[in-house]
Amino acid sequence: MSQEKLAKEIVELVGGEKNVESLVHCATRLRFVLKDDAKADKAKLEKTEGIIAVKENGGQFQVVVGNKVPEVYSAIGQISNILDDSSDKEKPRKAAKGLGGIIDIISSIFAPLLGVMAGAGILKGLLLIASNIGWLETTETTYTILYAAADSLFYFLPLLLAVTTARKFQGNMFVAMTIAGALIYPSIVTLKSEGTPTDFFGIPVILMNYSSTVIPIILAVIVMSKLEKFFNKTLHDSVKNFVTPLFLLVIMVPLTLLVFGPFGVYVGNGIAAGLVAAFGFSPLLAGAVMGASWQLLVIFGIHWGLIPVFINNVAVYGQDGVKPAATASIFAQTGAAFGVMLKTKNKKLKTLAGSSTLTALFGITEPAIYGVTLPLKRPFIAGVIGGAVGGAIIGQAGTLAFASGAPGLLTLPIFYGPGGQGFPGLILGIVVSFVVSAVLTYIMGFKDPVEEETKTESTSSAKQSVRATNASDENVFSPIEGTIVELSEVPDPAFASGAMGKGIAIEPAVGRVVAPFDGTVTVAFKKKHALAVVSDTGAEILVHVGVDTVKLDGQHFVSHIKEGDRVQAGDLLLEFDIAQIKAAGYHTVTPIIVTNSANYEEVIPQATGQVSSQELLLKLSSGNVQEQK
Repeated sequence: MSQEKLAKEIVELVGGEKNVESLVHCATRLRFVLKDDAKADKAKLEKTEGIIAVKENGGQFQVVVGNKVPEVYSAIGQISNILDDSSDKEKPRKAAKGLGGIIDIISSIFAPLLGVMAGAGILKGLLLIASNIGWLETTETTYTILYAAADSLFYFLPLLLAVTTARKFQGNMFVAMTIAGALIYPSIVTLKSEGTPTDFFGIPVILMNYSSTVIPIILAVIVMSKLEKFFNKTLHDSVKNFVTPLFLLVIMVPLTLLVFGPFGVYVGNGIAAGLVAAFGFSPLLAGAVMGASWQLLVIFGIHWGLIPVFINNVAVYGQDGVKPAATASIFAQTGAAFGVMLKTKNKKLKTLAGSSTLTALFGITEPAIYGVTLPLKRPFIAGVIGGAVGGAIIGQAGTLAFASGAPGLLTLPIFYGPGGQGFPGLILGIVVSFVVSAVLTYIMGFKDPVEEETKTESTSSAKQSVRATNASDENVFSPIEGTIVELSEVPDPAFASGAMGKGIAIEPAVGRVVAPFDGTVTVAFKKKHALAVVSDTGAEILVHVGVDTVKLDGQHFVSHIKEGDRVQAGDLLLEFDIAQIKAAGYHTVTPIIVTNSANYEEVIPQATGQVSSQELLLKLSSGNVQEQK
């Protein structure tokens, strides 16, 4: 599938361009922030060719596409306005709170920089090796030029973080960059280096070295974005375009130097010192914990909380002793995927495991984890054990990282410091983690899909005969009383386009939703605005009350079900207040979607005009379509 076609399908299946609040990408994932997660068809996305997995973490809807993510991201920019910061967008959804909100903020700020950060880190590591073994002298101009290329990202990191933070908080990027530039302005740097007593209108200023720092500029830009919105609302349109930037610069640069700068540096150093102390207390135990848990942290998105710490350690101390142990986790999952490749007799799984192993060796583990080890369970556990063993070895060896970059074969040079101290321990640790995980995977085994294939083949003729004999129509009875509306007329492109599946819509006359057949509740949304039921014969129906009603946060809805409940046709599932929903400014037209429409030859509406609750609404025709196994 071409990248443009894949990009188009992804945009459609996340609910359309209007449902996307923002999009960034990291090494393997498209990280969407959606206005209504219910509009995204996760099941169809997971089955789409070219998509490895779909995850919802930290307030983000993440589509894992592997190494081709930059091309797919670029293609999305070409076919839509999603990447256009100047495009007019609808009011964003309420931001995620708590840990999820923090993870969303950190990932949105750092994800766009990871590619160039890895490239610069590799170059910096190679220069360290070249200088340590005498291939290049640090006094040579060749070294100076290459080192500038490798180190400029880290030296000017506040400028880059100002851009990504301003984009996240919808602030003026150029004002944010100007504030960051002031922190590393030559005269400010000179005041710090010469120890000149500094004050601002008599208020003492504690000067810091802000090159390569992380927290100060992020705090500054977050506050700047809030002030910017205030000034833009307060000032007259004729002057706000230049007076707002003036006020922001006059307020934020001194405030950052007086408050946010010192506070951010102290906090960053404090966190770093705590982790360094943990490795100092028991490097073997700390390394084992990091090696075992890193990929678990990645799965839940919590690893983003540690990435700024790694960067801060390198910036402040010139080295980091925490990150190396995480490398063991990478190679452990690689070994587990390799073990699957050796063990399985399923040709498709063998190919997938082989390609995933190769990709994971270079630090991209998502295909291996989501495509191979995690679905099979035991290989993932083997990888956790292997990571713990390798991490303990690396921690005990005292290995250090001297630059930033995602752990992998290409980035091994970033761990090679003066004299190569700790580097042999790193090599031993990653080899042991790979071997232990591969061997454990082979010994522990897993449920090989080839077993299911064999059973299917041995009974395929009988099954096909039964399916052909038992193929019958499925009836869906109306879950709502009201007026029939064509699906194409629903004021929401995700439903109107049929991207969510075929079906029909009803403008409700009574605020009650009942079961459309005998079956099981598979989804009961927390915001109560939608639900999904699967019939005993496999028909999957989504009932979405109104358009954008997720924004009501459950107001005016009363749910009578929970996921997993058995229901009979006509059972009351949900009640809602039509008048209150309309008064809040939302449409109440309710799409009723057959989310597995592809399993049926036809989805045929059976009612027009007024429809009563439990009146025949849709007929799902199986025809001669046979179940795919």
